[in-house]
Amino acid sequence: MAEPITVIGAGLAGSECAHQLARLGHRVVLREQKPEKRSPAHQSPNFAELVCSNSMRSDNPESAIGLLHAELRRVGSLILSAADRQRVPAGDALAVDRELFSADVHAQLSSHPNITIVPGEVLTVPEGTVVFATGPLTSQALTDALAPHVGEKLYFYDAIAPIVATESIDMSIAFRQSRYGKGGGDDYLNLPLTKDEYTHFVEELNAGAKVTPHAFEEPKYFEGCLPIEVMASRGEDTLAYGPMKPVGLRDPRTGLQPHAVVQLRMEDRAGTAWNLVGFQTRLTWPEQKRIFGLIPGLSNADWVRMGQIHRNTFLDSPRLLNPDFSLKNEPRILFAGQITGVEGYVESTACGYLTAMALHARLTGTVFSPPPAGTALGALYRHVTGEAHPEGYRYQPTNVVFALFPPIEGRFKKAEKRVQYAARAVREFDVWAPSAPHPVSPMQTAAPLKVVA
Repeated sequence: MAEPITVIGAGLAGSECAHQLARLGHRVVLREQKPEKRSPAHQSPNFAELVCSNSMRSDNPESAIGLLHAELRRVGSLILSAADRQRVPAGDALAVDRELFSADVHAQLSSHPNITIVPGEVLTVPEGTVVFATGPLTSQALTDALAPHVGEKLYFYDAIAPIVATESIDMSIAFRQSRYGKGGGDDYLNLPLTKDEYTHFVEELNAGAKVTPHAFEEPKYFEGCLPIEVMASRGEDTLAYGPMKPVGLRDPRTGLQPHAVVQLRMEDRAGTAWNLVGFQTRLTWPEQKRIFGLIPGLSNADWVRMGQIHRNTFLDSPRLLNPDFSLKNEPRILFAGQITGVEGYVESTACGYLTAMALHARLTGTVFSPPPAGTALGALYRHVTGEAHPEGYRYQPTNVVFALFPPIEGRFKKAEKRVQYAARAVREFDVWAPSAPHPVSPMQTAAPLKVVA
């Protein structure tokens, strides 16, 4: 019998990769440092822990991320099936109960007969075929062990938002409402601010004490997840046009649109805790309590988790990796997830799936057929391999966006162009589906797919 494949890291990418390999009949040793050791951002002992947000973003298949959701559902994704089972209301976004979601994934992997779980930190590169799915929080010891194989590390800083206990929110100020009534219409809690309250809040954000990076580390942030104080420093109105925008909301006490709002998204099905949407931060914990306490409705907040900042490591994948996600200088070593330069929970899941498919093809002596460029999975593949980027592009992590897809010919309005992208993706996916090494189901979407033939 063939030697088992080692997958290091049981985050979303590693969990998906291990599941897909085991599903195809391969023996997998899944190595995860928890519960013996955890990174500063992790709390749960379970696999596939969500740390930055409980939302996997829009589930609308006419968005790039919603299209990726739909494609992953078609290929039998472990992560998307668990997310659908543990979903909580969040408008048209796919948000989950964190604890139930992680427990669901953990149970699926723990019970699989082809998967052996080995807890404890990995300090050296194992022998044999190994997939590194260690994510943005790869330990220093393992980073050092990988250094001879991958050379210089690139990095930026990532931040996570605070969580507040429901019972400590002043419900005489907060009101439940989704922008423009999307989803259930009342999936979010909103805390309205007047112009004076907003101006004072921004001033305090700019003046607040921040966590200082080490002298040898240059702060480099991912533009899609900027700390709120970094956004505030770009201009007084930046937040009011960003995470604190009031458009599509009406304060029921006044019947008017507030000057700004802080939106809170449910963290669990029981509704015991709420996440401050867009409030990822590098403020010190005492300053978070003081400054966020200025938000109307949070003066007596009981903070379940404070915001944090952490370093995010990724590879220069187009330069270092083969088309099957293996190292050019040592093909027995493969990578999956955020360490390859994809950004986001669902994108990491997709990369875990793609790595598993590529490795399965190699081990079975077949040809790896990546999804077509016009699909969301194909677009991410093009990003990691460099096919989506012009010559001289400085490789950076990215979410799945239509800019990674081949351009649509013709002149369309923005909404019409999204429909055209989705329509093409469905057509190309259906052509590719028979080449997949496992059954592919019909398109499943949470929202109607209004595509054209």
